[in-house]
Amino acid sequence: MGNKNTRTSISELGEFGLIDRLTQNFTTKNGSTIKGVGDDAAILEYREKQVVISTDLLTEGVHFNLMYVPLKHLGYKAVAVNLSDICAMNATPRQITVSIALSGKFSVEAVEELYSGIQLACEKYQVDLVGGDTTSSLTGLTISITAVGEVEKDEIVYRSGAKPNDLLCVSGDLGGAYMGLQLLERENEVFKVNENMQPQLVGYDYILERQLKPEPRADIISTFRKLGIKPSSMIDISDGLSSEAMHLCKSSGVGCNLFEDKIPMDFQTKKMAEELSINPLVAALNGGEDYELLFTVPLDDYEKIKNDPDFTIIGHMTEASEGINLVTAAGSAIPLQAQGWNHGAAK
Repeated sequence: MGNKNTRTSISELGEFGLIDRLTQNFTTKNGSTIKGVGDDAAILEYREKQVVISTDLLTEGVHFNLMYVPLKHLGYKAVAVNLSDICAMNATPRQITVSIALSGKFSVEAVEELYSGIQLACEKYQVDLVGGDTTSSLTGLTISITAVGEVEKDEIVYRSGAKPNDLLCVSGDLGGAYMGLQLLERENEVFKVNENMQPQLVGYDYILERQLKPEPRADIISTFRKLGIKPSSMIDISDGLSSEAMHLCKSSGVGCNLFEDKIPMDFQTKKMAEELSINPLVAALNGGEDYELLFTVPLDDYEKIKNDPDFTIIGHMTEASEGINLVTAAGSAIPLQAQGWNHGAAK
């Protein structure tokens, strides 16, 4: 990428010159990409498969803070959160488009750093960049990414297929991204008071990475195929476990019992929560941005998943009349409340 000691104004290159410079190192990896960047529109060909499309918008000051989010990490994360939505449909991501709005504070080199993260994600997940747009902004940075994936028609998984007695399962662990964010916010506040104070981040690499460089669980889709499993319903955990569980229940017309003591959390998550006097359960239920997969499978699939280290069975689905409940470690059933990220709430 560009020399970090130089600062090239975007106006020196112009819109098309900037796009050419940003996309020159991207290569095509998928046969479904007939024409990528370089024409008026991309051309994709999927033949017999279903096409899955998702889009997401990230805005500076709302979704990210450049005081502590490196541009390369931001580029990677912007791709990852979109690929996660494709995976939540039991599909394989294949292409993305990237559109950005930039204020005058960003140099060409800064945007190249952003795109280096985008390229890293594309390489890791074998996804093609096939188009996008750039424009100016009066304030800050906005990134819009659209992801395209493919899936066999009979392999698509919706939110609406869960049945009573299905097992409620989750991949990975939860709450880490939220606690990583709390750590970054704490150190940012310290920096505002004393710019000479070094951030206290040692020993928390895992939760910092969960916040700054999340990974979509494309590997889980492969695991499903290997184990001969097709979830009855699925959603990715972007807004918090409680919110996503309620989405599955509402879409499927069922209730659920979610067991507090079954929710998987990493040691660093619990340690940071204790340090900040936060209940780790709150981080797991309401924090969001974990980008793990929450899914249901028929009870008959129990033997297939019970020993897989990627999965934790955290509850089961019930009749809708039984409600959506969190079952405490003491055995009490409490109606689950969705308090995750609300995109429409005032900041």
